[in-house]
Amino acid sequence: MTALLPFFSLRTFIAVTGPKTDVWLVKTVGALLVVIGIALIVGSNSEEIKPNTICLGVFSALALALIDIYYALRKIISKIYLGEAVVELIFVFLWIGFLCFGNLTNPSR
Repeated sequence: MTALLPFFSLRTFIAVTGPKTDVWLVKTVGALLVVIGIALIVGSNSEEIKPNTICLGVFSALALALIDIYYALRKIISKIYLGEAVVELIFVFLWIGFLCFGNLTNPSR
């Protein structure tokens, strides 16, 4: 959720997420998350979603959630990241649900 924010207002990003020592790293991770998001949108925009798109969705969201939970509970990063972890875990379950049950909005498939 905060991937684009440092590019538009680093001051707001830091106010929400806490102080940062490596701004270049914040922007690098943000850029990578935007790229992952674009890949997921493109990969999901076809008649049949390929397993590699689902894999990217599940494992990138799971990795981010685990990192957020681990470091937030150890008070290394702001507790605001626990909120992001919840959203990321919702995405994990949605992707897994899609994998197990397919497209629920189009019953003819």
